[in-house]
Amino acid sequence: MRQAFQYVVLRCVPRVDREEFVNVGVVLYCQQADFLRAACHVDEARVRALARTLDLGAVRSALAFVAAVCEGGTDAGAAGQGPMGTRFGFVKAPRSTVVQPGPVHGGTTTDPAAELEHLLDRLVR
Repeated sequence: MRQAFQYVVLRCVPRVDREEFVNVGVVLYCQQADFLRAACHVDEARVRALARTLDLGAVRSALAFVAAVCEGGTDAGAAGQGPMGTRFGFVKAPRSTVVQPGPVHGGTTTDPAAELEHLLDRLVR
């Protein structure tokens, strides 16, 4: 049975004023399947093409925080404590940091985990 899902692409935006970005991850939320997960991949060469001196450790740390929020639990602080839908709301909210979510998109799938990997391959890698 197909289930509706929503997803956002995570972007590395080294300089907000230039509005240039590199896709570095995907967050997929499927309420029916009780599924909220992030998958990330940082292509260092692509990021360095925009910002040679960017701290990639900070980018990876921000992505790890997003993954922790998706997983829930105390590692993500207050953001990881709410219900799954609230946590997705936190992740998809715009912010002006080096890792930003893009617009929310949707679709249907029979396998949210496989769909997340498909989206990561198609939009990030």
